[in-house]
Amino acid sequence: MTDAAATPAASPAPRARPVNGARAFWLKELHRWHWISAGLSLAGMLLFAVTGITLNHAAQIPAEPVTVETTATLPRPLLDRLATFPAETTDPVPDAVARWAATELKAPIAGRATETTPDEIYVALTGPGADGWLTLDRTTGEAVRETTTRGWVAYLNDLHKGRDTGPVWYWFIDVFAVACIVFAVTGLTLLWLHAKNRASTWPLVGVGIVIPVVIALLFIH
Repeated sequence: MTDAAATPAASPAPRARPVNGARAFWLKELHRWHWISAGLSLAGMLLFAVTGITLNHAAQIPAEPVTVETTATLPRPLLDRLATFPAETTDPVPDAVARWAATELKAPIAGRATETTPDEIYVALTGPGADGWLTLDRTTGEAVRETTTRGWVAYLNDLHKGRDTGPVWYWFIDVFAVACIVFAVTGLTLLWLHAKNRASTWPLVGVGIVIPVVIALLFIH
C-alpha cells in the first residue's frame, strides 16, 4: 500500500455560520447611511468643532477691529425722490436709491428695513464678523457708510452662532444638524450590533454620557 493511500483524509474545514439575513440587511443599510451622513456633515462638524474652541477661548484670542468710513452725496434727482418717502417708517428705501448706494458705497441696502425720521434714514448693515450702518441725510443728501470688521475668527464664530448670516445659512444649519443626528444614531446602532465582540463598547458610551452630566450637575451654577 502506498504512503498516499495510508494517509488519512483531511477533515473538511468548518463552515462559517451564515449571517442572519435581517442582521446583514441592517448592517448594510446602517453602514450606507453612516458614511453618507458622515460625508454630508464632515465639513460642518470640523467647522463647528473648531469654532467651539475659538468661542470658548474668545477672550484669549486677540482681535483688532478695523473701522472703515466712506461718504458720498446723493444726486439731486434721488434726493428729490426721498422727499416723497414717508417721514417716519421702517420701509426699505426706493429701489433707485438702493442701486445708487450699492454702486457708490458698496452698501447692500435693497430690501432692508430702515429707521426713518424726517431728518435721516438709517439702515443697519450687520453681518458675520462685522457691524455697520448707512445714513442718508434727507436735507443735504450726504450718505455715510461705516463698517467695522473683527477678523476671520469672529467671522467663523458668527457662522457657528448663525448671527446675521441670512436664510440660506439658517437652513444649512438645520440640514447639517439632521445629518449629524443620522450620523450619531447610525453609529450608536452599529456599536450595539458589534458590542458583543467589543467588551469596551458600553463602558466607553457610558463614560461619554456620564462626564457631561456630572460636569453640568456639579460644576455649572
